[in-house]
Amino acid sequence: MKINTKIQTVGIAVFAISLGLAGCKNSKAITPSQNGEVEIIEYCTGSDYNSDNKHFRATATGESLSRETAKKMSRSNAENRLSRTISATLSVVTDNYVNSTKFNNKEEVTETFNDLARTVVEQELRGAIIMCEKLTQKPNGSFVSYIAIELSGEEVAQAYNERLAKDERIMAEYNYENFKETFEAEMNKLH
Repeated sequence: MKINTKIQTVGIAVFAISLGLAGCKNSKAITPSQNGEVEIIEYCTGSDYNSDNKHFRATATGESLSRETAKKMSRSNAENRLSRTISATLSVVTDNYVNSTKFNNKEEVTETFNDLARTVVEQELRGAIIMCEKLTQKPNGSFVSYIAIELSGEEVAQAYNERLAKDERIMAEYNYENFKETFEAEMNKLH
């Protein structure tokens, strides 16, 4: 009787282990699509479309039943993102630059720099270059527009410098080389 009980125990253990292994094999064999997952393809995205130390970049999409509206929406969304990135960078550059110099009224100078930055960003956005543009249509008839745009960091810095050069209060103590060095340090943080 004792041998029969041992055989039963070993048999049950072997059966349980084989069920466990079979269960592991099945769970590994299930693919994402078998679980109902669908791969999403996003055009005009990825590392090639991220800002780097030479360019500000932004990507966006827009969806509409109207082809042209979808395109306008994606462009507007990309410009808004690009504007926020440039403005944030210029704000940090301004703070770092003004704090490292000896302007008499730092608060007033900072506000002037920030006002000029907003003007420069608005003007420069018109010159943004399209890096990638794709248009798709869904089965329901709506269009999806994908876009990636860029602006040269050097051109933004030059436009900013030109605007600053028109303000006599700032130009009395302004040093473009120091400003450019601060600007380039922030651009290097973008990638």
